[in-house]
Amino acid sequence: MSFISPIALLVLAAVPLALLAHVAAGRRRRRYAVRFPALATLAAVAAPDPPWRRHLPFALLTLAIAALAISLARPQKTVEVAVERASVVLVTDVSRSMSATDVSPTRLDAARGAAESFLGKVPDELRVGLVTFSDAAQTLQTPTTDHDAVSAALETLQPVAGTATGAGLATALGDLKVRGGEDSAPRPPAALVLLSDGSATDGSAADRVAAEAKRLRVPIYTVALGTPNGTIEIQGRVLRVPPDPDALERIATTSGGQAFRAEDSDELDAVYDRLGSQIGTKPEKREITTYFAGAALLLLGGALVSSLRLGGRLP
Repeated sequence: MSFISPIALLVLAAVPLALLAHVAAGRRRRRYAVRFPALATLAAVAAPDPPWRRHLPFALLTLAIAALAISLARPQKTVEVAVERASVVLVTDVSRSMSATDVSPTRLDAARGAAESFLGKVPDELRVGLVTFSDAAQTLQTPTTDHDAVSAALETLQPVAGTATGAGLATALGDLKVRGGEDSAPRPPAALVLLSDGSATDGSAADRVAAEAKRLRVPIYTVALGTPNGTIEIQGRVLRVPPDPDALERIATTSGGQAFRAEDSDELDAVYDRLGSQIGTKPEKREITTYFAGAALLLLGGALVSSLRLGGRLP
């Protein structure tokens, strides 16, 4: 919690001053009480008041002063709000290596499940698209707020040969329909989420697209999926298919995004959860003065009522 006018918190100094005054008043009452000669007799016949009856009105009044001081400082808290008209395209590798089982049940199934979870947690206002790539890239869904359509497209994913990472990124960037240039009008934020498990087969194309994404202010978040020991079988031969985290990290750094690694499905889910909060929402400060002002009024009312009922006078 932060404050717009923190100088007003100086009013809180009234709380210890009021406490000192209350203690002093209590001592003065006890000093005057010894002047009554029949004090012992009165004490024997009168039931003593519980201490809380004497202190409750003052305690409520003190809390009211504290709440009022905080409300004068105009407190605000940070909340996560949906990013208006933001777009994100999931760029998913569907190369043959995605059939490896080092990530249970398979890399592709884990990727599909994590993407489904991502769709279920991001704000409804977030526009999500889906691009797949193997030896070529294909747009399965342009950015839309219809997350069910994206989910249906995810169900069609099947592993194919090739890893044309650059083609996948270029297609996704085109789907966002962003334009560069200093004179361009303000546009909604956008990002790409690249999930891949192998080295690109189209050379340095991905690096060139990452540089273009940087110019267009579209960060690329990369996820290297799989373990170094991942294997697949092709025509009776066992081939190792380790991920290429260095290449993916270079793409993320060039574009201004962030790189992640996921060696199992739990890690992949955690990455998508984090990406959902980063891309789908943004922190925003909202003033909560009315809550403290209302609490101050309620506490003040409680102090007045309790003082009249318990002591027959105002605090």
